[in-house]
Amino acid sequence: MTTVRRKNRKLSRGSVVVTSMSDKIHVVCGHCDSVVGVDPARLGDAPHCPRCHFALFEGKPIALTTASFERHVARNDLPMVVDFWAPWCAPCRAMAPVYDAAARKFERQLRFGKLNTDDETAPAEKHHVRSLPTLVLFRGGREIARQSGALSATQLSAWLQAALDAPEHDTAPRAARG
Repeated sequence: MTTVRRKNRKLSRGSVVVTSMSDKIHVVCGHCDSVVGVDPARLGDAPHCPRCHFALFEGKPIALTTASFERHVARNDLPMVVDFWAPWCAPCRAMAPVYDAAARKFERQLRFGKLNTDDETAPAEKHHVRSLPTLVLFRGGREIARQSGALSATQLSAWLQAALDAPEHDTAPRAARG
């Protein structure tokens, strides 16, 4: 059995560089939560999950649960943006179409998820979410950026781009930076 070592590094748009053609990018399926290896050259070819046969990229955020949250945040090779929201939150509802549009626009560079904090409280508590909506960008299971409050389409695109362009050493959560 041959072991393939992966060497990933961040590019300006959050993409992943692979060292050989046999390397695959891990993408977590939004339907069955399977971790799927996808050839980077085929990301634009509408890849499907081999387990459940649904498309891996559907141009919309994935509905996350407490059970699926860690797998999606930690196992995706693409950075993951999570919208912590609640149905009673008017700014959350107002920002939903903007977030959905961003999921379509950035879907091959980022994964997008939504976590209803009324139904799934544990991840919000673990990540110290205190106001809604709160967007958290994760890379490799680690928080690299956070934004609280509703954003316009322009503001959201600018925030995502700035977070993806930030040097890795500068992307620790605010609390960790001191």
